[in-house]
Amino acid sequence: MPDGSREATEIGVPQGGPLSPLLANIVLDPLDKELERRGHCFARYADDFLVMVRSARAAQRVMASLVRFIEGPLKLVVNRTKSRTAPLKCCAFLGFTLNGRGQAKWSDKARKRFKQRVREITRRNRGHAVSEVIAELRRYVVGWMNYFRISHSYREVTLLADWVRRRIRLYYWKQWKRPGTRRRHLIALGIDPKEVRMATRSRKGYWRMSANRLVQYALNNRWLEDQGVPDLRSLWIQLHFGPGNPAKAKV
Repeated sequence: MPDGSREATEIGVPQGGPLSPLLANIVLDPLDKELERRGHCFARYADDFLVMVRSARAAQRVMASLVRFIEGPLKLVVNRTKSRTAPLKCCAFLGFTLNGRGQAKWSDKARKRFKQRVREITRRNRGHAVSEVIAELRRYVVGWMNYFRISHSYREVTLLADWVRRRIRLYYWKQWKRPGTRRRHLIALGIDPKEVRMATRSRKGYWRMSANRLVQYALNNRWLEDQGVPDLRSLWIQLHFGPGNPAKAKV
């Protein structure tokens, strides 16, 4: 439980455990065979599946019949709030949606989940060393980008890359705390001592200061990359064109 206590599991299996998808595949195997028998085009992963048909009327008819099949012979319960009929471009499957050109991209829910997780890793009151935060962030970002490697969201990737770097600048600024510490670090990173006061004595909040001209110049993209901060744009290009490929991504 969230408070650290433990309770016996009397029914079901732990969410996210390896047993859940295995049991789903066993129990829903008859559904796969039924869909194949009917000649439907479908995709399923564990208990999440899509069935593609040609019209809205056909979708409503197929959904009603599948609900009867699942809740009848299979004796399962269909979650009505998560089940619906809609155009394919309006559907999300395993974190993906399709754009107007039929290309896969991550869903709004997946993007929000990504940003929420990055906020948790880089929240300024964690008190962890910056190197630990960057290492954790890199593991998460690289894994996330590999999962969504087939996405065609280059323009959004560039925006997220800037946002992730800004979150790290915020964390550095919080870690440095005192004006004297900030002054020492900024000068060491190439800021003119005559201009340092404009940043170190500012009363602006941490998030606003992460976009400050002097802070951005000192903690520039190249320097952050040297510290291990992942660059989403470079990862995306490597996944699509291969490492070291000079090909430019099309926006």
